[in-house]
Order: sequence, then C-alpha cells, then structure tokens
Amino acid sequence: MRVTVDVKGETTHEVDLEDFAADSDAEPTYADLLGAVELSPHEVSVLVDGRPVPEDQPVDADHVTVLRLIKGG
Repeated sequence: MRVTVDVKGETTHEVDLEDFAADSDAEPTYADLLGAVELSPHEVSVLVDGRPVPEDQPVDADHVTVLRLIKGG
C-alpha cells in the first residue's frame, strides 16, 4: 500500500508500506511513516481525516496530513 504524507506548508511524500514488511513482521505504524520522511513524532501530529491518530497505531489510511507543532525562526 502506498501512503501519501502531506506535510502541511512544506512537502508531500509517497511512502510504500511494502518497504516496511521486509524489515519486520509487525504492521507499520504512523511513527514508522514519520521516520520514513525523516520527522520525529515529538515535533509533529499526524492527522487522518482531520483527526489526530496515535503514533503507535498501525497505518490504515492511504493519505495522512502532518502538522509541525514547533517551528523555529
């Protein structure tokens, strides 16, 4: 399954969950998805259909929105 990761105000990534299947028997989580786009669960929130999802939940959506919580400047 391919998942579109839309980092609001920045970029959009396409992540293939099949890449995680080869590495582990466990289902990929939203934290794994964040790692694939080089983001930390500590700096962002993941939204599915506009609602936050726990980072340890298995990915069950084909499109997620990522909001940065803190952005320095």
